[in-house]
Amino acid sequence: MLDQNKVRQARILIYTLSVVIPVVVAVLFGVKVDGVDLSFLPPVYATINGITAVLLVLALVAIKKKNKNIHRGIIRVCLLLSLLFLALYVAYHMTSDSTEYGGEMRALYLLILISHIFLSFVIVPLVLFTYLFAWQGDFEKHKKWTRFTWPVWFYVAVTGVLVYLMISPYYIN
Repeated sequence: MLDQNKVRQARILIYTLSVVIPVVVAVLFGVKVDGVDLSFLPPVYATINGITAVLLVLALVAIKKKNKNIHRGIIRVCLLLSLLFLALYVAYHMTSDSTEYGGEMRALYLLILISHIFLSFVIVPLVLFTYLFAWQGDFEKHKKWTRFTWPVWFYVAVTGVLVYLMISPYYIN
């Protein structure tokens, strides 16, 4: 049985991160650092999204095969990759001007981009609470939340790659 004080602290941390992350990202988007060239980062963080999507599928396969240790390890890697993605994404946007999409499928691009951005904020508490339930040993609740969390996390990872593929021809070299 877990210490309920630790569980309460974890919940407070999840609520805090769920608010702080979007606010900090929004604030940092207003900060511009000149003289630093991080133009190489978009394909890097798109690749991180792609790897995350593949690993999420592997985590699902692992748990379907009842291999909890592999599942747990893969999910932890996905969490680390998501943090790395966020750091690189923010660093890039703090040092680079925004790129406008110039293609014919602008409406589709914007639909994918807006849904990706919105769900990338929604996924933070979903993933963290789903992880918390597993950490607590409440696997019924973990499984229930995962039915919603996994597809959203997977969508965010895949659409991150799609957004990059659609916008990459318009980056200024």
